[in-house]
Amino acid sequence: MKAGLRLPTPALPERLRVPAGMAPLDPLLLCSALALMLIGLVMITSASMDVAARDFGSPAHFIVRHGSFVFMALLCASCAAFIPVRTWEKYSFVLLLFGLLLLILVLIPGIGREVNGSRRWIGLGPLNLQASEIAKACMVIFISGYLVRRLDEVRNSFWGVVKPALPMGVYGWLLLMEPDYGALVVMVGTVAGIVFLGGMRFVQLVLVVVVGGSLVAMLAFSQSYRLERLKSFTDPWADPYGAGYQLSQAQIAFGRGDWFGTGLGNSVQKLFYLPEAHTDFVYSVLAEELGLIGALLIIALYVLMVARIFSIGRQAEKQQRFYMAYLTYGFGFTIAGQALINIGVNVGALPTKGLTLPLLSYGGSSLLVCATMIAIVLRVDYELKCQRLKMQPRELPWLRRLLRLEEKVK
Repeated sequence: MKAGLRLPTPALPERLRVPAGMAPLDPLLLCSALALMLIGLVMITSASMDVAARDFGSPAHFIVRHGSFVFMALLCASCAAFIPVRTWEKYSFVLLLFGLLLLILVLIPGIGREVNGSRRWIGLGPLNLQASEIAKACMVIFISGYLVRRLDEVRNSFWGVVKPALPMGVYGWLLLMEPDYGALVVMVGTVAGIVFLGGMRFVQLVLVVVVGGSLVAMLAFSQSYRLERLKSFTDPWADPYGAGYQLSQAQIAFGRGDWFGTGLGNSVQKLFYLPEAHTDFVYSVLAEELGLIGALLIIALYVLMVARIFSIGRQAEKQQRFYMAYLTYGFGFTIAGQALINIGVNVGALPTKGLTLPLLSYGGSSLLVCATMIAIVLRVDYELKCQRLKMQPRELPWLRRLLRLEEKVK
């Protein structure tokens, strides 16, 4: 056969056996995400009953609320899975402005709600919308589009790397006004990771890391409460009933858990010893009740989920779908960074920050946004398979029928 000669593809029969291991949605990514959500529902039930009974008169208060959040998250994820990826790219600048608007609204008295000295939430009836969660996703969607439009400039000019810092700087300033230092760190790390994978030179990366690290250090030492957190982080037992109280109680929970835990529902630290046991420190309660084995299982689920996300992003690069690749990488960095920080705080490896554990901790905004990000990645995986189907129709014959149905609906 002559090189370059392409024969017409024969018509496929309606019924062909599905190749082993192929699925319309990535099964490992989907199953790991659902597993984390279900484990989170169980652990929040265990960790919150006593607190809910004391504060609201009903032990099922947080269970009902989180169950409704799970339902809404699955509904939002289902809707997002039907939105073509090109739509996110088309409205990336609009979404950037939407995230900016939310960060401004949350700072306005009467609109933004203040909890524990931080103004991070917008009241929407029973749901407190955390503006920073949506803003982080909007920034990823915008930066991914910017890299596609300015890829040559990013790879060949330092100015191309500096430009994304302008909208990120505005976002960062607003996040510091709330303040939400943890969200700022996750957002900066995510953007730096996307730009680096987009082709940033190593010298540029070193310079960005040095400048960013210096700014982070300045911010850390600019406020007395941040400095106190750093001091308590280095030695929480120096003041176990003051600045180091949360961290010391979390370490007690890990110590009590031993290898196999005290048993589901048998945590002692959740009985008003460990503050925020069902939100920021639910991982400590999990480690106490399920032990080291359970804690490592959660880490394994996150590793599997993030690995599948980056694998899909790599496949997008191979198929020359760069927006899909950068979008997927960005969501992977966001979820991985937030999980790493939360677990690091729980085990005492990082200073205390108010970041939820993705898909597992109590928190409607975080759950909705994380589920939506996973759904968009699954949509990317689906569209990549559709593209491969058009090129090699025998690879996924059953998916061709789905594609025909989608075209009929349009």
